[in-house]
Amino acid sequence: MLRFLFTALTLNCLLVVPLWWRFGDIGSPLIAWEAWVVAAGIQLVPPGLVRRWLVVVVVAWLALVIAANLGDAATHTAFGRSLNLYLDLPLVRSVYHLLVGNVGQLMAVFLMLLGGMLVLGTLWGLVWLLLPKRYLTLKQPQGTVVALLMGAALFFAVLEANGHRLVPNSALPAVNTTRFQWEQVVATHQARQAFNEQLESSPIEAQPLPGLEGRNVLLTFIESYGVSAIDNPRYSEQILQTLAEMEERLADQNLHVVSGLLDAPIRGGQSWLAHATTLSGRWIDNQLWYRLMLESGHSTLVDDFRATGQRTLTVMPAITLAWPEGVAYGFDEIAAAKDIPYAGPPLHWVTMPDQFVLDYTQRHLLGDSPVFAQIALISSHAPWTPILPVLENWSMIGDGQIFAPWEHAGDPPDVIWRDIERIRDHYAWSVDYSVKVTGRWAERVVDENTLLIALGDHQAAPLITGDNASAAVPVHIISGDPALLAPFRERGFIEGTLPALDNSERVAKMSDLRHWLQEDFGPSASQTRMTP
Repeated sequence: MLRFLFTALTLNCLLVVPLWWRFGDIGSPLIAWEAWVVAAGIQLVPPGLVRRWLVVVVVAWLALVIAANLGDAATHTAFGRSLNLYLDLPLVRSVYHLLVGNVGQLMAVFLMLLGGMLVLGTLWGLVWLLLPKRYLTLKQPQGTVVALLMGAALFFAVLEANGHRLVPNSALPAVNTTRFQWEQVVATHQARQAFNEQLESSPIEAQPLPGLEGRNVLLTFIESYGVSAIDNPRYSEQILQTLAEMEERLADQNLHVVSGLLDAPIRGGQSWLAHATTLSGRWIDNQLWYRLMLESGHSTLVDDFRATGQRTLTVMPAITLAWPEGVAYGFDEIAAAKDIPYAGPPLHWVTMPDQFVLDYTQRHLLGDSPVFAQIALISSHAPWTPILPVLENWSMIGDGQIFAPWEHAGDPPDVIWRDIERIRDHYAWSVDYSVKVTGRWAERVVDENTLLIALGDHQAAPLITGDNASAAVPVHIISGDPALLAPFRERGFIEGTLPALDNSERVAKMSDLRHWLQEDFGPSASQTRMTP
């Protein structure tokens, strides 16, 4: 009897604790009816092959449910959405690379192995608990009690499944998770078919942008720069000062800036989906859509600018492995981490600081011919430490060795991430650094022949922004030629570096940017401007 109670309580805890994490409510739910039905039912099955196979099937099911609930809690914490098994399994690889960047490869391998051993140990423990040497029969008093408990649990489970909860803080987490994930699989598969049909039936054709012919167009993504950085009082005081200073300094250089907001397809991570959304003009909010879009040969801004006559370049300092996606996009030149001769230290996950990336891009990659460049900055990526100063004398940057003193500056991630308020402080400082560096670089690189589009890739995780924050990101359009900014003003962008914040829940989508460029700088727009 004690073994039965221990088994039921263990299963109960494994099923409900992930839900406490996911919903932030310890003790709700408190009872998982499936745990009591399973623990009691298997105790009453006679030993033999049927019992062993039943245990294997039940343990496999419960293990998948527990893993899905843990994954759902982690996905919500990181990205502000639910886990989708159909889409999110490839993210396991990203978790490993994030660990390598933060704690080193040896520790990352150790943690992954430890996690694997913990999973195997849990599976073995469940099998051992559910297969005692003795089984119970209804002829025994203990067997009768267990059967009555199973009947009661089954009764309440059936009522719960039909929307009648007689016992407070009880639930069917295994049944609900199984049903939810299955519904997601079916819905996502149907959406995949619809997305494929959309790619085939409604392609976005590549077209030249004569309104930008002969210009440098610099599409620069600032990592984790979401609207919360400027409208949440927890972060805005410092960053608003930086934006005001940026506006003043740009004006001193006779540079013009307008700003607005765009809705990003993701939150908390997966920056490449924001890049793909912007480049393709499609709403790419998951890995499957991303892969399908690239495999389809779908045109992007890369094709538009190639047709206009620009050389195409992407600067991706976070890419440390093979990146076939860059080839699929069709960039003329790809500068990943290995292609950039940085001699300074890595800064935890960040391979090289933003100021070095931008300086190197200007000195060695932009060149003299018109170029379309996508640049993905990374200094404001978690774990947001160390915090670097902006070097006023850019000629000192050189090969990056000057950043060596900051390799071990400040507390390491494992210390900072013990305190939520310190995490939030470091987030604000990191984003402030990246925004400030981008503004200073604009002073150096932008002229009347350049259009700089600097935008956030996504909001930070709900840990930083809260669960109900908008998905919008700030966008700053900078040029020495005010005529290049006029179309953006007509789209609702306003003068200066601070966008309108009164309606951040209802803004245009990031995928609209490509359509705007085609409509406002494409052949039809050029003909309209030439018509008397």
